[in-house]
Formats: sequence, structure tokens, C-alpha cells
Amino acid sequence: MTYIAIVDDKQALRNALKERLNAFNNYKVLFTAENGKDFLEKMVDARKLIEPDVILMDIDMPIMNGIEAVSQGKDRYPNSKYLMLTIFDEDEKIFSAIKAGADGYLLKDEPIEKIKEAIINLLNNEGAPMSPSIARRALKLLMNANIDIQEPAFCSELDYKLTEREKQILLKLIDGLEYKEIAELMDVSPNTVRNHVTKIYKKLHVTTRAQAMKLFSNKG
Repeated sequence: MTYIAIVDDKQALRNALKERLNAFNNYKVLFTAENGKDFLEKMVDARKLIEPDVILMDIDMPIMNGIEAVSQGKDRYPNSKYLMLTIFDEDEKIFSAIKAGADGYLLKDEPIEKIKEAIINLLNNEGAPMSPSIARRALKLLMNANIDIQEPAFCSELDYKLTEREKQILLKLIDGLEYKEIAELMDVSPNTVRNHVTKIYKKLHVTTRAQAMKLFSNKG
């Protein structure tokens, strides 16, 4: 069973998401919260029984926003994954969410199947799911808008001794592509892509796509 928590200040959205996720087999929404403070308080009680595997977190909420909630939640409950689900695609909010420790970032208008797919990717440690528009903007920002995302090249200070193939794969990962999609584009097997990603993360000393992006933001 996959356990979910939903944090959003709009009750109608919380209820709709809860109903749609609970309709899937092996998915259960443990609780919903109306802001970050409410979420942290409910997590205290939830962890006595079972912590949610994934938290769907809004950003703009009263009392405590989602970015602060993720920052505190990551320290207190590191085993949970935090997926931002918001209407915002502003540069500052993208960066703030990544730096706070968000594991993925989707826009609210994504279909429920996309949200479910993102949850699965998080639980399988297959990188940081992002809406394509968010991933492209984040990559350009993190590379200081000096590198064409179509070119497999990094600034020398961001090289980290990656091979050309590893650079190509990393760019596609951050652009939001999944292993199977990358494999098809590069005419290799998904397992080959997975092996390259393992080597990339080892060289960068990270374990997720979001951490790789955070690493580049700290270099900027």
C-alpha cells in the first residue's frame, strides 16, 4: 500500500485529489492538511502509526507555506518524499522548492495519471518528476542560461569528469525524460541508461535528479 498526504489550503482540491487517489488500488490518503503548520502537526500523530510515503504539497498557503513546510518536514521526516503540486512556475519558487528539498515539482493542471506516475517514480527512486515546462526552465536557470540545452556540454567548473554520453543523459534527465524515453532517443536499452545514471549520480555525489539540480544551483 502506498500512503499519501495532501497539503493545500483549498478544501475542494484536497477532497478531489483524495477521492481520485483513493480510487486507485493500493493507494490510500492518510490525511489532508490546510497549510504547512497543520501538516507538521498531523505528521506527529501519523508517524505513531505510519508515515506517508509521499506528500503532495502546495506552495502558496497561509500561516506556513509549502516551501517552509518541506524544509522542516525533510529534517523531521526524511523517509517521506515531497512532491510540489502547485499553480506556480515562477523561477524563484522553483529554486526555493528545490533548495528546500522537494523531490519533484508538478503543475496542478497535470492529469491524475501523471501525478500517479510521478508518485511511482519517486518511490522507485527514478529521479525527480517535473512538469516538462518546469524542468526546462529549471535547467536553464541552473546553468545560468549560458548553455544551450540541446548541446551536451557543461561549463568546466560543472564538469565533474562526466563523459560526453553521461552529459547527454544528465541533460535529458533534468529535462524531465524518463529512462525509457532516453533509451529510445539514444538507441540503447533502458538498463544501459540506468547504469549510466548510477555512474552520474556517483560522480556528482547525489542520489536524485533534484539533488543534481540543487548542486548546480549552489554553483551558480
